[in-house]
Amino acid sequence: KTSDRDHYQAVQLGFNMKKKASRAELGHAKGAKQDKAPKFLKEVRILDDSETIPEVGSILNPGDIFHPGDIVNVSGLSKGKGFAGVVKRHGFHGGPKTHGQSDRHRAPGAIGQGTTPGRVYRGKRMAGRMGNDNVTVRNLKIVDVTADGVLVIKGLVPGIINGLIM
Repeated sequence: KTSDRDHYQAVQLGFNMKKKASRAELGHAKGAKQDKAPKFLKEVRILDDSETIPEVGSILNPGDIFHPGDIVNVSGLSKGKGFAGVVKRHGFHGGPKTHGQSDRHRAPGAIGQGTTPGRVYRGKRMAGRMGNDNVTVRNLKIVDVTADGVLVIKGLVPGIINGLIM
């Protein structure tokens, strides 16, 4: 993407190759001088107008972009934990184990008022599906960039082991 035609600068990065791609994906890859379509395709915006955009179809090495000591934000899909209650999902303390409580140990308790407003407010913390969300961890430090293009980052990154992060 160029600032002249699209009013902003960006580059599309592809990673791995698909075994069976649709014709639309193959046509898109053909525009990048590739014979196969990438499995993962992501557009990265370039904020600095003076920065040069790489050539179409060229291979980018992480060592050319990242250096030890750089600070990065890492985004990824967090681990899914399924349907979780309020104790696990929001850290509620639950009710007492004694004083007549027989089955309310991990219950949320009251969830709102009475006749007025007569509804539950949007965003009320309740039980539901937990995880499997896009999460960004900010300000992580790059420790090392190996010769084969592996970034060594200090800190926690979201997602499963061997998962795709940005």
